[in-house]
Amino acid sequence: MARRGLAFIFALLGAAVVVSFLAVAVLYLLAGREPAVPQHATLVLEVGGDLQEQDPSDVVSYLSANRPPTVRSIVEALRKAAKDERIAAVLLRPTGFTSPYWGKVQEIRDAVVAFKASGKPIYAYLEYAGDRDYYLASAADKVFLMPATPLDLKGVATYQLFLRGTLDLIGVFPNLLHIGDYKTAVNTFTEKGYTPAHKEMDASLNGSLFDALVQGIAEGRKKTLDEVRALIDEGPFLAEDARRAGLIDQVAYEDEARAAIHATTDGRDDADIDGDDYARVSASSLGLNRGPRIGVIYASGAITGGPSGYDPINGAVAGSETLVEHIRRARKDTTLKALILRVDSPGGSATASDAIWHELRKAKDEQQDRPLIASMSDLAASGGYYIAMATDAIVAQPSTLTGSIGIFGGKYVTGGLYSKLGATIDSTSNGRNAELESPARPFSESEAAKLQQQLQAFYDQFIRKVAESRRKTPEEIHRIAQGRVWTGAQAMQNGLVDALGGLDRAIALAKERASIPAESEVEVVVFPPRKSFYEVLTEQWGGSADQAAVSQWMSSHLTLAERQALRAVRGPFAGFRPGEMLTLMPYVLVR
Repeated sequence: MARRGLAFIFALLGAAVVVSFLAVAVLYLLAGREPAVPQHATLVLEVGGDLQEQDPSDVVSYLSANRPPTVRSIVEALRKAAKDERIAAVLLRPTGFTSPYWGKVQEIRDAVVAFKASGKPIYAYLEYAGDRDYYLASAADKVFLMPATPLDLKGVATYQLFLRGTLDLIGVFPNLLHIGDYKTAVNTFTEKGYTPAHKEMDASLNGSLFDALVQGIAEGRKKTLDEVRALIDEGPFLAEDARRAGLIDQVAYEDEARAAIHATTDGRDDADIDGDDYARVSASSLGLNRGPRIGVIYASGAITGGPSGYDPINGAVAGSETLVEHIRRARKDTTLKALILRVDSPGGSATASDAIWHELRKAKDEQQDRPLIASMSDLAASGGYYIAMATDAIVAQPSTLTGSIGIFGGKYVTGGLYSKLGATIDSTSNGRNAELESPARPFSESEAAKLQQQLQAFYDQFIRKVAESRRKTPEEIHRIAQGRVWTGAQAMQNGLVDALGGLDRAIALAKERASIPAESEVEVVVFPPRKSFYEVLTEQWGGSADQAAVSQWMSSHLTLAERQALRAVRGPFAGFRPGEMLTLMPYVLVR
């Protein structure tokens, strides 16, 4: 009887597993089917949250009808809608951005402007109207604002967090060394406020971002730059005041906005199609994404040694092992007429950045007639710039944060903290510098000199490589380096980038250099490729996607300031090897 009972239980468990697999398979098939797009349809695109470069790699997101959009999926939706005769108009719904950066929003705004060239109307509806939401919406033909919503347009402010006082209170000494007056990633921990260089840099960045905001609004709302600056000084605005100022076109609820759109497109409420469904319409069915092949290699997240992955607090991790593997695959694929390196990274490990740079140089040198272009997203600074300089040309958004050509290293001395807790740290060692990483005491004079020598050597190498890449002298690069962060617009003025724009601009430049006709469509081949459903499923069951799920939960449940506070508490060395030199931009940026 006992055996029969066990057999029955195992049979039930087996049946449950089979049913689960069948259910998941059915969901997958349903999620993959192209939707029916009605005539005179309005495409409704929701844009917001923490915009990603690549699709999430967990089963729930893979099968979800509300899969988080990527920058490219939004741009592609607008490209498809411009060609799709069934789409009569687009309704853009910015819903608030959790990241503090501007580059990806600019890229989507560029796609809105490009869509308008099709002659089809694009509208924007704002239920929330923050600075970047409005900046994006201002590119539309007509802007609707919900009656109870203020237009929160009041300028650009940056706040930096300094933890030195807190570390002093708990008995922790940040024994950090750096090269470059503007290499301020350490200032969060070593200072109690702005240094003159840090303040100068932040003021300059803020001014450049503000200029981009003013320029975009002026172009979209057909106003002068001075008019927009004067209006911003009067903000924020009540909805009706925003309409009277010419910043929006109509105060309305969403159903009223949709009715107004349908009246101009001969459409109906049931003819609307949302972006999640429209994402399943293949670009090739509309004559897009076909033709000569161009490879796009994504480098997203902090650069570390080892495989790529997710950090629960910092998000995506660009592992050198994974990136080198995919660069090699792209390098060996002779069907690819050009390669593009898509960078969205604040930098990270100096050695990992150098390994990636070396592999990119091999890809460039082996096929000198095949162009290699860098496309910068929100961030391509420090180690992110290091890998980008291996390419033939660099494209950045005007508000991309880049540069930060510098390096730092060091340790936290926690002996004082342990002492406050009644504990002591003792040691036994052999070798003059064996205790260089000792948490009990600061660097000795000779140890500090040894670390400074290593930092200076890498900085000098960094400068030489940038000078070679940008065809300048090391002295010219040093003047604009020293760890200083620039916006893309500033970087172009300083000769650190070649053109302004997003991935489409990089593709156009790659086509030009590969002698592909400008009007020709191309097939974009992505590295790493999107995981198959089987790969996602096996990784999820194996537990490797747990960190991604935690990261997504934190993005949904913690504010930006709360997540940045957690990053600050962890310190700049979290996720890196002990004693590792870092090419990392300052990341504690609170808006």
